[in-house]
Amino acid sequence: MKPVPGARPSDVRELGRVGDRLSFVYLERGVVHRDANAITVTDERGTVHIPSAMIGALLLGPGTRVTHQAMMVVADSGATTVWVGEHGVRYYAHGRSLSRSSRWLERQAAIVSNQSRRLAVARAMYEMRFPGADVSRLTMQQLRGREGARVRAAYAAASRDSGVAWSRRDYRPGDFESSDPVNQALSAATTCLYGVVHAVVVALGCAPGLGVVHTGHDRSFVYDIADLYKVELAVPTDFSVTARVPEDLPGEVRREMRDVIHAEKLLTRCARDIQVLLGGDPAEEGELEIEDWDVVELWDGALRSVPGGVSYRWPAAPEPEDEVPW
Repeated sequence: MKPVPGARPSDVRELGRVGDRLSFVYLERGVVHRDANAITVTDERGTVHIPSAMIGALLLGPGTRVTHQAMMVVADSGATTVWVGEHGVRYYAHGRSLSRSSRWLERQAAIVSNQSRRLAVARAMYEMRFPGADVSRLTMQQLRGREGARVRAAYAAASRDSGVAWSRRDYRPGDFESSDPVNQALSAATTCLYGVVHAVVVALGCAPGLGVVHTGHDRSFVYDIADLYKVELAVPTDFSVTARVPEDLPGEVRREMRDVIHAEKLLTRCARDIQVLLGGDPAEEGELEIEDWDVVELWDGALRSVPGGVSYRWPAAPEPEDEVPW
């Protein structure tokens, strides 16, 4: 048999851990191609090489053109590609991640479909955002009220510290320029955060649409997890950058968020937090587990499973080895 043409796909153990990767790379108005196992970005200033295995999320903005070979190497490396709009504040689509395991997805589905477990995880999410708060007996309505009060207080504190006036959150998805600068900056900061969290969610094999607190949207779980870090990372960055009155406000916010996300090791934190919320072992420290790589099993009733890829015989009526009962 002739070998499959093209570069050999990377073995999963050769790839960088999700916690060790660059948080995200935002590109616009350029051509994305491939050179060996790196992607290249070419615009009027020249060509830049980026190792594909070290990217968490590749955010493609307006004016980008991507070759088939570039998408092959990005997909092979396990990076998530997200197509975004002008200023990087609109989400359009994303590519498939490297993960083939459904372990975390199954745990996520079990939580979302059980009311008591779902409420317990929602309370755990609140405690992650606001440590020290006793929410063990609060309902979802009470959680929302307390969360709203704390978020408003965070905006007010950031406004006082930075000297930037703040009245309320004002974001119109179809008209970015209609918002005031501080709201534009917050939109840009949260979009960067959503892109990084989305990359970790799909890298672990979870479903972006199966949210615990948020529901009804194909990125509900992304919003759930991003909310764990929004007040801590996006809000201070928003106000501090706006206070400097930069010429390119969205671009400056993206660069600042990139540095903050790297400094806070958000990829590692995010992976660990998702696993803990879904009932994983905190000692895993955000590792992307790979021992069940490309393993397919069959449900055998209750909580049991059996290996896939086997021609099973009907127990009540033994049949020849080369026949399948169905």
